[in-house]
Amino acid sequence: MPYIGTARLLTTQSAAYTTTAGTTAAVVSNGVQKVRVMCTTDAFVKIAKSPTATTSDAYVVGLTTEYFSCAPGEKVSAVQVTTGGTLSVTEVP
Repeated sequence: MPYIGTARLLTTQSAAYTTTAGTTAAVVSNGVQKVRVMCTTDAFVKIAKSPTATTSDAYVVGLTTEYFSCAPGEKVSAVQVTTGGTLSVTEVP
C-alpha cells in the first residue's frame, strides 16, 4: 500500500549506483521509521544494517517516489537494472 498522508522531510542522502551497488553513508537516525526513496533509473533496492543491493531485491521504477519502513541504524542500497543512476533517500519521522 502506498504511503498516504503528509510527513516532515528530514535528512536526505544520495549515493551513485551502477553494476556495483551504491549505499548511503550514514545510518537512519533514531526515531525514524520510514524513508522516502527515489532512484533516477530503474533499480533494485535493499534496506538493512549492512546492505548490498542485488538483482534479487525490491524493484523500484526510476523517477518514482516510494516509501519504505526501516529501523534506526539501517542503510539503503541500490544497484542498477540496466543503467546507472543516483539513489536519493530522505528520512520521514
